[in-house]
Amino acid sequence: MRFGLRRRVDRADRPAARDRFGVLDLLGEATADIGARPGRLVVTLAGTVLGIGALVATVGFAQTASGQIARQFDVGAATQIVASPTQAKTRDGTSVDAARLPWDAVVRAGHLAGIESAALLSEVTVRGGTITAVAVNDPSAPAVAAPALYAASPGILDTVGGRIVTGRAFDDGHDRRADRVALLGARAAESLGIHDVSTQPSIFVAGVPYAVIGVFDGLERSGGLVDAVVIPTSAARGDFALTAPGELNAKIAIGAGPQLRDQLALALAPGDPESIEITAPPGRSELSADVQSDVGVVFVLLGAVVLLAGGLGIANVTMLSVMERVGEIGLRRALGATRRQIAAQFVVESVTIGLLGGLIGAALGTVTVVGVSIVQGWTPVLDPLLATAGALLGALVGLIAGGLPARRAARIEPVAALRGS
Repeated sequence: MRFGLRRRVDRADRPAARDRFGVLDLLGEATADIGARPGRLVVTLAGTVLGIGALVATVGFAQTASGQIARQFDVGAATQIVASPTQAKTRDGTSVDAARLPWDAVVRAGHLAGIESAALLSEVTVRGGTITAVAVNDPSAPAVAAPALYAASPGILDTVGGRIVTGRAFDDGHDRRADRVALLGARAAESLGIHDVSTQPSIFVAGVPYAVIGVFDGLERSGGLVDAVVIPTSAARGDFALTAPGELNAKIAIGAGPQLRDQLALALAPGDPESIEITAPPGRSELSADVQSDVGVVFVLLGAVVLLAGGLGIANVTMLSVMERVGEIGLRRALGATRRQIAAQFVVESVTIGLLGGLIGAALGTVTVVGVSIVQGWTPVLDPLLATAGALLGALVGLIAGGLPARRAARIEPVAALRGS
């Protein structure tokens, strides 16, 4: 009997088990105040949304612009490689070729993987510089600047991206026989007054007649040829004493530039590859990295400034919430809430606001990139992890911004809080 009574008394004297403040309770308390003030929530979210949206859009536009510029670069310079002799200075300061390209440079280049087409191109110096469409030199006629004269191997138009407007291009047969035939660039043909080659017009280069068999235009590379006259290399060697090729132009596969830079010099001059200067485009990855770095840095800084403003907004609102709820904090402390629980509540509030702003900002930035790309006809390029990173960055901003207000809330003493309220 006594034993049972003592047992009941002992149980009554024991302190009641402390109620645990679980994670779900913490989330409920933290989000309750957020939803109670929707107007303040919208204002608080604005800075974070703009900051995260600006960062996501900036990175997205940098990646998209990189792809677009790389695509345009691929169409032009990224598919061209040029080999020419290195230059040396003479005593009088003039530059001369320190080496010579071989006449079979096209054949040598054709054996390399990545070379799609190749052609020799040499500027030819004509004594007197006369290129006319008539055989008779009329002293009374106004002086007109003669077009430049180039010698090229067959396939030059395919290599530099030109197209025949009228007539045809010369081929291996013309070059092998050293035929006196010529191609005119569109502007050179206009200056010489030749628009139709069906009547087999001729031009006179230093008095030597050449039959015009075609007019070309639309050059993607070597744009100066549109103002020039182009004749076969063999004809230039026979008529104008062309002693060596000027340069080798080659159309290459995208991304083959870095490897061909060394291989082509070795193929053209096995004994002295340093005597050949190679102009090759960088790899696509190098171009992409350069473009992303140059295009994005200013806007990333701008987004960071806006994001900083968003973090300050979260900190200010969280601090204001602490000041408004001093009495509530004191009551919670009086009922047994620990400093850690009070601090955790306000930290979770600010993290939730930051995460919500990050999600909205990342979505807004992504939609902006896709929308602008569709309007401009671009291909949008976005890292799949970019939106996730934006949301997490918003949460991180909320965590940092809520640290000081949460610490202040945790330091409030129950008696002072209740007395002040």
